[in-house]
Amino acid sequence: MGYSKINVHDLEPGGPGGVVRFVRRELGLLAFGINWFEFPPNTEGHRHNEQDSGQEEVNVIVQGSGTYVIDGEEVPIREGDVFRFDPETTRGPKAGPGGLTVVAVGAPRGSYEPKGSF
Repeated sequence: MGYSKINVHDLEPGGPGGVVRFVRRELGLLAFGINWFEFPPNTEGHRHNEQDSGQEEVNVIVQGSGTYVIDGEEVPIREGDVFRFDPETTRGPKAGPGGLTVVAVGAPRGSYEPKGSF
């Protein structure tokens, strides 16, 4: 089959705190990782880096607000923000009073080869 499809709301939450929906696993992706995170109001997510995996990561704030603690600095976040993290950068989200939904995409640095000007 040339495609796969899921709806994140059909996936069972898992991971630390039960806030992760494992999109990559369900789609059978092999080229990059992608997961959907739903943080309840006023909760703190797992602080981590991807130094061991070497993954560069992009986090898209889909809904809500709060802060990211990035290498010890609190950075405000709001819906529509897009963050890129180096593998060695330690980060962790803190959801605001309305909760926070984040899509995280990652792949080993250098695995993508740009094609054209786009």
